[in-house]
Amino acid sequence: MTRISSFVTTIAMLFALSGVVQAEDNLLVAGFGAARDLPGAPHSPDPNVEYKVVFDAVMTDEDLDDPYPMLRPIAIYLNTLAKFGVPPENRNISVVLHRGSGLIGLTNEAFKARHDGTENPNIELIKKLHAAGVTFHLCGQGMLARGLERSEILEEIQVDYWALTTLIELGRQGYVQIG
Repeated sequence: MTRISSFVTTIAMLFALSGVVQAEDNLLVAGFGAARDLPGAPHSPDPNVEYKVVFDAVMTDEDLDDPYPMLRPIAIYLNTLAKFGVPPENRNISVVLHRGSGLIGLTNEAFKARHDGTENPNIELIKKLHAAGVTFHLCGQGMLARGLERSEILEEIQVDYWALTTLIELGRQGYVQIG
């Protein structure tokens, strides 16, 4: 009897674990979860609503050795929208990089050259977010002020004229600004 219950327990655990793996595989941004369920909570994502959100990413140049802290919540938010069935056409998520945060969009070679050989810890997540539909906008004025070349910026990042004009234009288009 003990062998049978051990076998059944093992099989049940394997099915449970395969569900977790499958759920992880279904995430838009792998490696990051979604917000946990809270039954009955108001203001849950609605698949019939168009979400237009712009994250205003600002930081100082001194905080660049660690992954940029705003990227993780963006990944979780995107996964949460998908978990609630919000279709891609209703997920309009943008990130505007300016001031020090613009440097998180450097290629690894350019980042290492400016940060004593340290690798850019943001590249993988920027690429995952972009592949999931997030658009990244870099302040062109900041790029020019820092003497950066377009070739030093990740291809996933669009270089805009100025962060201020991008934020205003996205706001005019109905985007809600976070940050």
